[in-house]
Amino acid sequence: MQSLWMLLSALLFASMGVCVKIASAWFASSEIVFWRGVIGMVVLAALARRQGVTLKTQYPGMHAWRSIIGTASLGAWFYAIAHMPLATAMTLNYMSSIWIAAFLVGGALLAWAPVPGRNGRVPLPPLQGPLTLTVVAGFVGVVLLLKPSTQGADAFAGLVGLLSGMAAAFAYMQVIALSRIGEPETRTVFYFAVGSTVTGALWMLFTGVSAWSWAHALWLLPVGVLAALGQLCLTRAYASAKTQAATLVVANLQYSGIVFGALYSVLLFGDRIDLAGWGGIALIIGSGILATVLRQRAVPKAPAEEH
Repeated sequence: MQSLWMLLSALLFASMGVCVKIASAWFASSEIVFWRGVIGMVVLAALARRQGVTLKTQYPGMHAWRSIIGTASLGAWFYAIAHMPLATAMTLNYMSSIWIAAFLVGGALLAWAPVPGRNGRVPLPPLQGPLTLTVVAGFVGVVLLLKPSTQGADAFAGLVGLLSGMAAAFAYMQVIALSRIGEPETRTVFYFAVGSTVTGALWMLFTGVSAWSWAHALWLLPVGVLAALGQLCLTRAYASAKTQAATLVVANLQYSGIVFGALYSVLLFGDRIDLAGWGGIALIIGSGILATVLRQRAVPKAPAEEH
């Protein structure tokens, strides 16, 4: 059953991406981030009340940092969705596992002391094998995926989309830290919604506010609702996974969101993805799954990643 919850979550997040892309025709990314936060606050406050979870926290600084980097990822992702094919933006945002693998490799290299062993040979630093190949394959996939979009605004949007995945990796690590000190996920996601609301409002001071039309504004509602429902299904999927193997299956099924996004991109928006692009998507999915497997060995049951 946990697999079905994750598939539903992936479908909801991809559907949210569709609404973001449509709403981007009339609203700036700052406005979409703001309203996604407002609607998320309402939904999560109601959920917290139903669950009997207080929203008072002893760790406001940790929540503030998580909200800052999480909102940075969200804003970058929404910008990429507005200016790139949906499939490309979805894929770049789902690179958080590959970025985490890159951080692990980088940390191992920085901590490595190249001291010769008894046989006179210098041992290789830890994590150099599979994780390094995972990172290299993931970024080869990025090159293949972005090859058709290497000029002007498309190139900038591709860079922003890539950074959204990196920021998501930092946010995910902060979610792990909050989970380990006992913060309920409902509270963590609520404060993320608060951060999105505040950041979106401040961002709007620079981008301005679009002309309001209820016909257009209706697309903002499903952005927040689908995001909240997707997060709830994600939480239920991880909560239902009682074994390490089940958790690993759930974690890998999140990449079905890329598949759903690609189908939406082709069928709804008429985007054309060439063979190199499909190859890049496949490489990124495969690298992300491998990175998740390697990470799962170190952390048997990680908390749900957020979007």
